[in-house]
Amino acid sequence: MENSETKEDMITKAIEKQTIKLPSDTFLFAAMGAAAVSLAFKCMGNDKNASFVGQWVAPILLMGVYNKLVKQEEANK
Repeated sequence: MENSETKEDMITKAIEKQTIKLPSDTFLFAAMGAAAVSLAFKCMGNDKNASFVGQWVAPILLMGVYNKLVKQEEANK
């Protein structure tokens, strides 16, 4: 029977394997796009959608940081 750490390691490795394939710029441009869409909603007077989409920016940037860390870890192996 596998312990939970081994399962977690397998899942983490599978996610990291896919994450490495994405260029880091993808997350930056996605965050900028979300900010632009949020601004557009705000300019159109649609405050609820502007707030909703605006909240995507930080998590997208955090995913970009994670992507960068995973790539650096792979490069150091």
